[in-house]
Amino acid sequence: MKIQNKIIYVLITVFISYTLLFSIFIYYSISKYAFTDFYKRLEIRAITTAKSQLENQSDANIIRELRQEYLEKLQNEQIELFELDNIQESKAALMTQFGQKFVDEVLSEGKSMYNNQKSFYYGTIYTTSKGEEFVIIISAENYFTTHHINYLRNLLISSLVIAIVVILLISYLFSRQITSPINNIINRVKEIGSENLHLRLELKSDREDDIIGRLSQTFNDMLNRLETSFESQKNFISNASHELKTPLTTIIGEADVALSRMREPQDYVESLQVILEEADKLDKKTKALLMLAQTGFDGKSQKLVIMRSDQLILDVKDTVEKINPQSQVMIDFSLLPENPFLLKIYANESLLHLALCNVVLNACKYSDNKPVNVALGVADKHVVFMIKDEGIGIPESEMKFIYDPYFRASNTKKHEGYGIGLPLARNIVKIHNGLLQVTSEVNEGTTVKITIPCAKIEQS
Repeated sequence: MKIQNKIIYVLITVFISYTLLFSIFIYYSISKYAFTDFYKRLEIRAITTAKSQLENQSDANIIRELRQEYLEKLQNEQIELFELDNIQESKAALMTQFGQKFVDEVLSEGKSMYNNQKSFYYGTIYTTSKGEEFVIIISAENYFTTHHINYLRNLLISSLVIAIVVILLISYLFSRQITSPINNIINRVKEIGSENLHLRLELKSDREDDIIGRLSQTFNDMLNRLETSFESQKNFISNASHELKTPLTTIIGEADVALSRMREPQDYVESLQVILEEADKLDKKTKALLMLAQTGFDGKSQKLVIMRSDQLILDVKDTVEKINPQSQVMIDFSLLPENPFLLKIYANESLLHLALCNVVLNACKYSDNKPVNVALGVADKHVVFMIKDEGIGIPESEMKFIYDPYFRASNTKKHEGYGIGLPLARNIVKIHNGLLQVTSEVNEGTTVKITIPCAKIEQS
């Protein structure tokens, strides 16, 4: 079922149910009020009739005049008076005319009332000023019930029919208004493919509570990620093919030259040395690519243990200094928390050690071995590693490609590298449910922020 039809059905059901219940409530309330009011009228007429006929003549005349002037005669109105002392003589006839239950209730309770279709009956016992008791029974047809209530019922039915038509129209227009932006989004998304990923959905509202605007923004964010992913893939293929093709071309070219004619033994030695160097480069690049693939995003394949992050930093510093004796790694422990348990993390020690080493080595390399500051702290139940250098930085236009394997910034040609370290580090950090963020400014330096969740340990 289409969502537009669902909206129409839901709105119609809700509004009709409410209108129907409201109409029933009005009809029931007014009908009940009409019955109560009519019995009150009968009671007033019964009392005024008794006073006018049973009291002294002067009072009776006044009451009779008031009754004739202010109380209109009801339709088919009949009033009967019976002396209570002689009621037994007429009881059988009364029961036949008005019913045994009604007569017994009047005699036992002092008053009673009931209705039979259009006719309403009211009975009561009246005591005169002389102490004489009489049974008064009055009956009449309820004109209000037979006419006004029927008119109200017909009016409510007509109103309900009109309401259904109006609600149907409003529901249709309302559903169209709701589904129209969604249909526009669907049609626009159908136009977007791999060949035109630059297209975006139109944002008509910046309000956070606008669900359509948020939906459009979510689609646009997804398209941004897809476009970046496609560009990264193209860039990776280009860089990878270039990085792998260059040593292969050199190896093949050197071998062809060496075999083109007979040469001196020293020439063969030199050719073999070139081939060995290029093969070594190719081996390193291939191993780096395989390691990058192995550390993909499958965190379940890695065994994580609890370890101290401050000790990890010290181990990384020792490793970096062994690989690059000229490096200057400055560790800042001034932000360490008072609680040492907060420094513990779940980690694969060898992988996380490799990631931090790559980041710190890059910082030393691209800053020409100027001091590199490494700080450790804890914030929001996460251990935070901050690595800051004063190196060449990364151009702003190339920041979106820094996690692409084999990509190297345009200002790194004077520095040896393969473009694997940072993508490898980010994948390792992701395995640990962490986040790696890079901020950089050309000729000012680069800052790498790595956050890893703290281990949940019960303190004794």
